[in-house]
Amino acid sequence: MKAFRRGLVVASIALLAGAIVRLRGKGTVQPTSGGWRELKGPDFR
Repeated sequence: MKAFRRGLVVASIALLAGAIVRLRGKGTVQPTSGGWRELKGPDFR
């Protein structure tokens, strides 16, 4: 019975930590501009 309770405590802590990480990680990726460009001359180093 002691192991069962300990397992429940560990599982609930894991669920709580997972929920916190998930809620804090809800950020959007900032849009970027630009892209690939061909390098010519002295830029090609």
